[in-house]
Amino acid sequence: MYTVDVRQLHRDLIEVHGRPNKSYSEDGVRQLLTTILSQNVADIQTARASENLFSAYRDYKAMEEADQDELADVISDVGLMNQKSKRIQRSLRYITEETGGEYTLAFLDEMDTDDAQEWLTDIKGVGPKTANVVLNFHFEKPTFAVDTHIERLSKRFGLISESTTADKAHDVLNNKIPDDIKYSLHVLLIAHGKQYCSAQTPDCENLVCKKYCRCESC
Repeated sequence: MYTVDVRQLHRDLIEVHGRPNKSYSEDGVRQLLTTILSQNVADIQTARASENLFSAYRDYKAMEEADQDELADVISDVGLMNQKSKRIQRSLRYITEETGGEYTLAFLDEMDTDDAQEWLTDIKGVGPKTANVVLNFHFEKPTFAVDTHIERLSKRFGLISESTTADKAHDVLNNKIPDDIKYSLHVLLIAHGKQYCSAQTPDCENLVCKKYCRCESC
């Protein structure tokens, strides 16, 4: 595996896509539930299911106490709706057990990043990617979430080896990527994966792919 200058890659991605605006979420619980919905599905499905979920229930208590089959039907735009409805209600119960009845994740802000990540991943069905999205996008903690786009590009660009598993990729990339560009690089890599460096039909006619990519099309 060749050595990649991560900061130069970041600068080159900005050259292609522009510097991303920060768009931190205002509600950590909503961010957690939305990220659970997004697991292994397209953005458009997540958006529809999220809109349905948050309009169907007046508050988180009603969502937690809803019939599980009913909740699964509400979020049926996403795959694994039965598992995800259980994860949503399990997460809400876990939160209120920690807070004494409040639906808030504000207490995570006082924890260091590793402890906050451990707390979230103790919830069954919440893995490193989901935890890192919540911590980075809501709390601005220095975490780097790895989805399918980022895993694919990280291997093609030489940030991780081809044999690196998805779980191991979180550890490797969080250690390799400087804290101050984790949010920006996350957003930029996803944008590049969607627009150019797709899984099946990559378009390599761009500055970044020509310079870094080692896929068969380059």
